[in-house]
Amino acid sequence: MTHLLAIDQGTSGTKAAVVSYDDGAARVRSVAEVTLRPEYLPGGGVEQDPEELFDSVVTAGRRALAEAGVEVAAVALANQGETVLAWDRATGRPLTPAVVWQDRRAESVCAPLAASAELVSGRTGLVLDPYFSAPKMAWIRANLTRDGVVTTTDTWLVHRLCGAFVTDASTASRSLLVDLDTVTWDDELVELFGLGGEALPEIVASDQIVGSTDVFGPRIPVAGLIVDQQAALLAESCLEPGSAKCTYGTGAFLLAQLGQTATRSAAGLTTSVAWRLRGSTDYCIDGQVYTAASAVRWAVDLGLVPSADKLDLVAAADSAGVLCVPALAGLAAPWWDSQATASFTGMTLSSGRAELVRALLEGIAAQVAALADSVIADIGRPLTRLRVDGGLTRSAVLMQAQADLARVPVDVYPSLHATALGAAACAQLALRPDLGVADAVGGWTPQRTYEPQWSDDRAADYLRRWRAAAQNALAQKETR
Repeated sequence: MTHLLAIDQGTSGTKAAVVSYDDGAARVRSVAEVTLRPEYLPGGGVEQDPEELFDSVVTAGRRALAEAGVEVAAVALANQGETVLAWDRATGRPLTPAVVWQDRRAESVCAPLAASAELVSGRTGLVLDPYFSAPKMAWIRANLTRDGVVTTTDTWLVHRLCGAFVTDASTASRSLLVDLDTVTWDDELVELFGLGGEALPEIVASDQIVGSTDVFGPRIPVAGLIVDQQAALLAESCLEPGSAKCTYGTGAFLLAQLGQTATRSAAGLTTSVAWRLRGSTDYCIDGQVYTAASAVRWAVDLGLVPSADKLDLVAAADSAGVLCVPALAGLAAPWWDSQATASFTGMTLSSGRAELVRALLEGIAAQVAALADSVIADIGRPLTRLRVDGGLTRSAVLMQAQADLARVPVDVYPSLHATALGAAACAQLALRPDLGVADAVGGWTPQRTYEPQWSDDRAADYLRRWRAAAQNALAQKETR
């Protein structure tokens, strides 16, 4: 039996899981979580304390190991993807806060580069938007410090663990600095963002051992580096082109497998590296909802609902015409409007918090349904199912709304730890050169499947009205 420590370093917290492999089957043996709360600043800023990030990794990892009571063969790390910071490579000391993927202040970097948007999109598969790493890296250089190196958080965390200066192919592909077809740093793009001369990390595979660490106890290999969303795609066995999953975390992220062809989206989505495993690179197409659990946290803070686990108790059976566009941090794919704002519409004197909570959940589901429609347009065939994971999958109201609006069965992954399991699978592949990708992932049975209950007409009418409300959120920017 092999035991691995898998770290899922996310926006709202860090989760560490000890995963045990026995005859190819993976089982989560222990889990420890440390909560993090990003600081939301005026002007669209979102920051985290880097030392809190690292401490959360160490604390969660040690707690999970103590609970499991076993020796592990390696530690894997899944990361936030586009969160960046500047740091001193000699000492590992952070020089700036971690600027989170939700941060919109790098709009000031993107706007002057608008004429190069087509070049950037064609080369990287992404959209010229502050969501991605390079604009935030350039913003840090222009506004915070010219010292040290500026990288995504995974590079810094791995350096603190084992001294390596690396990032994996999936994370690098989210930077706007990588040629998607060759998965190498692109000098022209680096210069475009004013980052010429910067030290950029080595791009490694997800099944590569990059060093060793004694941070968690006895020295163990560091392997299994991957973006959190791609890790969940892997864990949910989305290995065949057209298979898709959505993770409901701080945001909601829908990814569909493309195979080994880096097809660019014509429907407002983005294309990234899913993973580089066994010497081959798989790609995925993806879309983002910036605020999912963070929108629920906002509702909790306002007193609309006492806690996230009470959503279904508070939500009305029907929203009674109330619509919500939960664009609390702008709208991502396929609109790409960082200035879009959230809204509730259709309210009357009879509308109460129950209707508002129901509308909020349906609004999240409607955004995901819009992403699913874009995926269908890009891959040229309908989705047959949607696999889902993340904390908000515990809301039956949200999951049923998702099935009703996306018009496909929704299969709930049986573990709340899909990201950690995907990272662990990568580490297992690093340790076992004889193992195939499908064997490392294994199969699974949905915890629950939600079938669409609304009629086609009802779903179409709701989405028509919701899209009109979303369009109004975009139009506000033109009249402010």
